[in-house]
Amino acid sequence: MPIVDKHAHGSPCWFELGTTDQSGAKSFYTALFGWSAADFPMGPEEVYTMLKTDGHDVGGAYTLNAQMKEQGVPPHWMVYFAVPDADAAAATVSALGGTVLMAPFDVMTFGRMAVCKDPTGAVFSIWQAKDHKGVGVFGENNTIGWAELATRDVNAAEAFYKALFPWETAPSAGSPTPYIEFGPAGQKTGGLMQMDGQWEGIPPHWGVYFRVDDCDAAAAKIKELGGQVCFGPFDAGGVGRIAVGADPQGANFSIIRLNPH
Repeated sequence: MPIVDKHAHGSPCWFELGTTDQSGAKSFYTALFGWSAADFPMGPEEVYTMLKTDGHDVGGAYTLNAQMKEQGVPPHWMVYFAVPDADAAAATVSALGGTVLMAPFDVMTFGRMAVCKDPTGAVFSIWQAKDHKGVGVFGENNTIGWAELATRDVNAAEAFYKALFPWETAPSAGSPTPYIEFGPAGQKTGGLMQMDGQWEGIPPHWGVYFRVDDCDAAAAKIKELGGQVCFGPFDAGGVGRIAVGADPQGANFSIIRLNPH
């Protein structure tokens, strides 16, 4: 299993579940992907859950607070991007027409972060690593291996993120809708997808893909564990077999079995 020692500038480096039932979410994801979970205090009657595979961090989870619920924040997976300087990156977000929703702040000694919104309306976070680098495994089975932005203006999104991060981008050949793959330093770590009429009523958002060795079996297990399969499984030409799911609390995610190369 290749271990990630350091995340390149602009790469998706951490994935965090905000949920309404932390205990239920732990039970679901550990059963679905074979993870372990460890809780750490982060305030009065609050804990942060570190999700792991073979001792390596694959993500985190916390309970949405009252203010978030009042603001209508649903259960969701947040994507964090690695930056060398969170304050400078947040300033660039504002200069490029984005919005800094939570100004840069220190997360104890683990790192410095900010929560932002891009000009097309999707929320993401930036992470300046200190003691915590981010996920220790990326792109292996039962871990996240792709981050995807669904947006109504893929060209504006590409311009924004390329100005913010040192991404290389390229259109995906054969995609039925405009789709742009991205990654730093020649890597492919995610994509930007144009939303069409089928997405009516759904706001732009970042999402995550978990790699699995059997998409149909994983989709069946999602349902057995009380989640939902919202779409699929289906074959994505030249890529793999995909299903879109939701955990029992309503947080959406995708699973993919990649085609053999």
